[in-house]
Amino acid sequence: MASALSPIERLQTAVLRRAAALPAPVQQVLGGPGRVRIDGQVLDPEAQFLLRLLRLSRRPAYETLPVPDARAETRREAAAVAGPPLAVASVAEQTLPGPAGELGTRLYVPFGASTPGPLLVYLHGGGWVLGDLDTHDQTCRFIAREAGVRVLAVDYRRAPEHPFPAPLDDAVAAVRFAIAEAGRLGADPARVAVGGDSAGGNLAAATARLLSQDQGTAPAFQLLIYPVTDLSHKRRSYRLFPDGFFLTERQMDWYRDHYLPAADAALDPRASPLLADDLAGLPPSHVAVAGFDVLRDEGEEYATRLREAGVPVSVRRHTGLVHGFCNTVNVGRASRAAMLEVTTALRAGLAA
Repeated sequence: MASALSPIERLQTAVLRRAAALPAPVQQVLGGPGRVRIDGQVLDPEAQFLLRLLRLSRRPAYETLPVPDARAETRREAAAVAGPPLAVASVAEQTLPGPAGELGTRLYVPFGASTPGPLLVYLHGGGWVLGDLDTHDQTCRFIAREAGVRVLAVDYRRAPEHPFPAPLDDAVAAVRFAIAEAGRLGADPARVAVGGDSAGGNLAAATARLLSQDQGTAPAFQLLIYPVTDLSHKRRSYRLFPDGFFLTERQMDWYRDHYLPAADAALDPRASPLLADDLAGLPPSHVAVAGFDVLRDEGEEYATRLREAGVPVSVRRHTGLVHGFCNTVNVGRASRAAMLEVTTALRAGLAA
């Protein structure tokens, strides 16, 4: 389960949730003087306010900590913003066979789910280093409830203990299992999607591309939430938002250095899906990015490449938000609205 909060952290969490419910004009005042405007975008008052609270909390930056401590910090932060678990019909822990042993998974079934019905294999974010089933528990509950699909969250191996391509190998194995054994999951093998956020979006994109080349094992849809698509080159959004908007350039460098066994691995399309020569034949896709995010431009560029390859794709830039909005659906109106758009796209993509 998620890391327990100290009494002080519980108090801070209660204050955070009450503050997040304040009207936007009040949040704007509490978020600091002036509106933040960059690249023709205006930071949402809610995001500006939450970023100020994060700065005032003086939480240590992940890249300054040993990996075990950074993982514990991530779990504490996730618990602080998650709130009470959203209700779903059932949640079951189970394992599936992976390339290096059993993989832990968590299956979320929404109320009113049909059998067989659509299923999303979900790969959590965290830079391939952090994050786990607990940090994204609320995210998966939200997707299951609002999209009306089963969600199979995968506890893939993480770097640096298991660098590239181990996490990707696990992701591929999980999707193959979900399609081949869909009946055991209550799912329709023709309506199995793959998705994820950030590093999980990277794994989802690479998995969809690899499996699209296999007869009978291709996912029906891919859902990419602010995905990493190119580890070989930093785009303009890195220069615009290097610090101060939750995910920083330094953190991305730290993640990349832990994930890749060598610098030239960044040129491998399995690590950088945007570098693939051909994206034709991939499943229909939805790409959601945050306006104030170092990963914004490469996510949008990947959507453009998909469209040019003839792949049906919808792309949405949530201009006022920052990286991580999928984890704050219970404390933020703007985050919740963005994720409702994501779940609407998923529901439509997996419609019978």
